[in-house]
Amino acid sequence: MSTSIRRLFPAIRRAETFAWPLTFVALVAAAEPAAAQATLDARYEASLAGIEVGKGAWVIQVDDNWYSASASGATSGVMQAFSSGHGRGESQGRVVNGQLVPSSYTASITGGKKTETIRITLANGNVKDSSIEPEPPPDDDRIPVTDAHRRGVIDPMTASFLRVPGTGDLLSPESCRISTPIFDGRMRYDLRLEYKRTETIKAEKGYRGPALVCAVYFNPVSGYIPDRAAIKYLIKQRDMEVWLAPIAGTRVLAPYKLKIPTPLGNAVLEATQFVTEATPPKSASRGQ
Repeated sequence: MSTSIRRLFPAIRRAETFAWPLTFVALVAAAEPAAAQATLDARYEASLAGIEVGKGAWVIQVDDNWYSASASGATSGVMQAFSSGHGRGESQGRVVNGQLVPSSYTASITGGKKTETIRITLANGNVKDSSIEPEPPPDDDRIPVTDAHRRGVIDPMTASFLRVPGTGDLLSPESCRISTPIFDGRMRYDLRLEYKRTETIKAEKGYRGPALVCAVYFNPVSGYIPDRAAIKYLIKQRDMEVWLAPIAGTRVLAPYKLKIPTPLGNAVLEATQFVTEATPPKSASRGQ
């Protein structure tokens, strides 16, 4: 067992590279103008080829005027024998005309003795400022991110919800058909979804019912090195998928499960807890 795990370790590191821009699949998010306040409290387990490598938590709050989301995770299981790590991400913003408009995003990842922190400030869908600490060394092979690439985008955390417009079936196949522009502080990329099927899911705690299963296609635009093996792999990949489940009291879907095939088996992020709750709107919204 020890030998096989050691052989898996380089692939686990590659899987982390693959999964980071896709940890919470980027989709446009919004709440209905008259929606009740809603909360999602979810817990996830990550595995590679059926072997546990991490655990995480995700909390989302949305009402008529504001939203906030935070996620945290750490290595667990056999992964801790080879590399300890943990990370956290946060995003917040306002709800304007039924659309989530992010104002700030922060992500911090620690592996061993190294910590990297990404900060993005946005206004009306445009990046006002972004930074990475420590600043990565320049690389002439990296495709530059232009000012145009920083306009009309959303951050990865805000991009983790799918808002279904109208009043029809929330879990219609049409809900999967969307493409979203994302800037994560380093890369500008698009994620396109296509409907695959509908499954019935049953979390250990919380939601039980139907979920949309959408194919995920990755298209990098800038901020990446074309010759990187992980980038080439993601571009060619046609078997990535995300499972989306509803947040109670809204027309918003959130990821229940994410699957990314790797050469040594599937990298999977799946909820063990997916608890959603809707409450009546407050008479005075937060921040006012």
